[in-house]
Formats: sequence, C-alpha cells, structure tokens
Amino acid sequence: MKKEFEQITINLCDEEWEFNGVTHDRIIARAIVVDDEGYFYFVRVDRDDDFGRAVYIETAGGGVEPDENPDIAILRELYEELGAEAEVLFKIGVVSDYYNLIKRHNINNYYLCRAISFGEKHMTEDEINAYHLSTLRLTYSDAVAEYEKRRETPLGRIICNRELPILKRAKEILDNM
Repeated sequence: MKKEFEQITINLCDEEWEFNGVTHDRIIARAIVVDDEGYFYFVRVDRDDDFGRAVYIETAGGGVEPDENPDIAILRELYEELGAEAEVLFKIGVVSDYYNLIKRHNINNYYLCRAISFGEKHMTEDEINAYHLSTLRLTYSDAVAEYEKRRETPLGRIICNRELPILKRAKEILDNM
C-alpha cells in the first residue's frame, strides 16, 4: 500500500522587481527527481536576458501544454530536459509565484519522481542556446548548498525561495517512505 503525504501550498511574491500587474498565468509541472542511490537531479541554467546575467539551479520542468494535465506534462518534461524515464511517486504540492518583470503568475505543480533510466535529451533550441541547460546530479546537502549559493542574483533568489522548501519537503517524504 502506498503511503500518503499531505501536499503543501506556498504563495510567494516577487520582491526583486516592481509589481506592474499580471498579464498571464502559466501552469507549470516541475519535479524533484531522485535515483535509487539517493542522488537528486536538477538543471543548471546559465542565461543572460531581460532578467540579467544569472547562473542557477532549478528543478526540471516546464509549461503544461493545452492538451495536457500536469501529471502527464511532468513525464514529458523530464524526458526532454533530463533524458529521463521516470515514475511519479507523489505530488508534493503547488507553489504560486510571480515574475513581475514579465508580468507573469506561475502555478508550479511539484512532483517527487524516481528516475528509472536516462537517455538522450530532447531540449528546445532556447533550452540549449539561450538557457544553456545542463544536468546536475547532487546529494541532498550539495543541492541545498547550490540553491543557497545562487541567491546572488535576483532571479536566483526567486527560484531559491520557490524551490528550497519543495526540496526540503521531498527529503522529508523520502525519509518517511
């Protein structure tokens, strides 16, 4: 029998850029991915755009397509960004946050997933050339340290504030499975 865990809900504001309204919502599926050895998988982003120059760690994931639900989208996103075949263990919860600079409200659906295998990635041109995504395989403590280290930029702070509580909740779930 599968053990059940309470989902969390977090509501955050963008404290880095001035709020000038919201023009659109984006439903996103993201995952904390762990393997059988206890390593966690993330993407490293290296970008220089309207948000400024930033290098940071982020969970794999992305926008939910119009014909998808987040439960399906997360498996597609893990395949594209990590080249991973994975199984969803639990939905961790939802984080609502904002990117004031682009007037967007994000509805991030977070999952805890177990990696089954890794193969070729299927990233978009932007993911390759604009964001320079690469895969990070980290221990839990190294992942926490990497998030904290990346608080040096405004975008890094927004992402750390959104994802560090989710990573900590995922670790609690894993420790109690």
